[in-house]
Amino acid sequence: MKAKSSRRMLPLTLGALGVVFGDIGTSPLYTISECVNPTHGVSAQIPVNLFGLVSLIFWSLMLVVTLKYIFFLMRADNRGEGGIMALMALLPDHLKVPKPGQVGIAALFVIAGASLLFGDGVITPAISVLSAVEGLKVVSPELERFVVPLTVLILIGLFGVQKSGTHKIGSYFGPIMLIWFGALGILGLIHIFDAPEVLRALSPSYAIGFFQDHGTHAFRMLGSVVLAVTGGEALYADMGHFGRKPIQIAWLFLVFPCLILNYLGQGALLISHPELASSPFYGMVPERLLYPMIFLATAATVIASQALISGAYSLSSQAIRLGFFPRLTVKHTSEEGEGQIYVPFINTTLAILCIWLVLEFQASSKLAAAYGLAVTGTMTITSLIFFLVTRYRWKWNPILSFGVLLLFLSVDLPFFIANSLKLLDGGWIPVFIGTFFFLIMWTWKMGRSLLSKHFEENSPPLDDFLANIHSKVSFRVPGTGVFMASNSNGVPPVVMRMVNRFRSLHQRVILLTVTSENVPYACKPNCEGDRVQVSELSHGFYRVIIKYGFMELPDIPRVMKVAFEKLGLPDQNADDILYVLGHETFVERNAGEMSRAKQAIFSFLSRNARNATDYFGLPPQQVLELGTQIDL
Repeated sequence: MKAKSSRRMLPLTLGALGVVFGDIGTSPLYTISECVNPTHGVSAQIPVNLFGLVSLIFWSLMLVVTLKYIFFLMRADNRGEGGIMALMALLPDHLKVPKPGQVGIAALFVIAGASLLFGDGVITPAISVLSAVEGLKVVSPELERFVVPLTVLILIGLFGVQKSGTHKIGSYFGPIMLIWFGALGILGLIHIFDAPEVLRALSPSYAIGFFQDHGTHAFRMLGSVVLAVTGGEALYADMGHFGRKPIQIAWLFLVFPCLILNYLGQGALLISHPELASSPFYGMVPERLLYPMIFLATAATVIASQALISGAYSLSSQAIRLGFFPRLTVKHTSEEGEGQIYVPFINTTLAILCIWLVLEFQASSKLAAAYGLAVTGTMTITSLIFFLVTRYRWKWNPILSFGVLLLFLSVDLPFFIANSLKLLDGGWIPVFIGTFFFLIMWTWKMGRSLLSKHFEENSPPLDDFLANIHSKVSFRVPGTGVFMASNSNGVPPVVMRMVNRFRSLHQRVILLTVTSENVPYACKPNCEGDRVQVSELSHGFYRVIIKYGFMELPDIPRVMKVAFEKLGLPDQNADDILYVLGHETFVERNAGEMSRAKQAIFSFLSRNARNATDYFGLPPQQVLELGTQIDL
């Protein structure tokens, strides 16, 4: 049994290398060079400065990634899934939606963190690919003019192939990243011998001494040091793809040691050759291996970018299922992998913004000023939500919960504040992108919550309706009508519209409610019966509730076959079913609880969201929509 588990662990660990560690694994390309940038006022000519910088990087990786994410946060999984949305699912309901029509403070924090992740998803592909291609300048200054055009071409190709899915080339990602990390470790180990005294940087005394020597400059330097820990959130978010143990093994026994060796090697190189401060990473590479290393680095950055792009798809899909985002077109690109999805709107948005960033900033050193604020904001929010989970879900002792929170914030907040100082130098970009997504998610969640409240208040008791159905309905149409209802209590508003307008209903009326559970998957594969709850009422009425997890996409006709069987209606002809949906038009008056400005945004989002027919996989020729006007 142990042998079988070990054989399964190896491919999972290799797969984690190719997906999870791409972002943090390509940070050595630009972190040290940005830290010793002359504009920061910390000279690379002084060895003790390099000791301090490498020490800060080492202890940042140790505290943020190893302690916080690997040992603590990865224990907070929702049925194996990680990430800030999965973390929110662990919170008690009263912290997410305190009252109908409201959005809780905890939910707002999660929305903010998720929004900032979209900002990170824009910057990471741009800075990663650009920093790799800049190796051409080391080969020959004359090649500098090709850096930006080549970066743009790579990004266009990267986003262009997304619609075909990455499952075909995914198997190559792990081996490539294995070679990459091996190269990082070997290069670093070789150059440590240039100045072995760099090993003293492993002592935290040099990080502390760096602050004592440089004061304000040292604090501002955290805005560059944070580049070494970007991608830490990906370790947690991608946990559902590979599991906790493969990620922990890959980090502790390969990724972390190789990263530290490389940072130490770069520090040692600059001690002996400070003139290479503009590009210490490529300065470690022998001249005859420059072209192969540029190619390998570019491949690694493309893989790192793919991880962030795929993460943005997964995040948007989860947000849709949890009711935080309008319905978008989500396509599965593989029959084997549930997580292999493609979201055209997100892909196009990221592509445009990434290419714009490259054309606007032209160099990774300039783009680094825009990097970090979104990441540290999400890291801080994750710490706060984790505290709520430990305190109110896991019932930890208050002292322990606050102690862990203070430990995390003692690192997160200095990083966040230091990166906030770069707001005017480019840090506004991820904030602007994050604000855009936050506005969408907050407004959508509030609007949908108020809409549910409106439906609940306007849904008469089902027992009273059925008791007086003969006085309300003059004619029963042959066949089956499936009436979609957001609430599983009372009479759905769309039924009342049908009765009030036509005084008729089908002989069989199924009141269908599709719910999104705070779990990744509502049932095991090929066990659709577990997701369906049915009950027979009276007068030909039936109640059906179908549950989906936030990692699943609904396919109502397929599941309805199971529902018919459970109701004892196996002979039901699928072509005779009419799906009746409500269609709401939102009017911007002052009678509702929502302000006119927010309702205008919500109305715009509703009009442009993917229609329910496509989203639920309903056959268009069997759908009837009944409209009404609502003032929220």
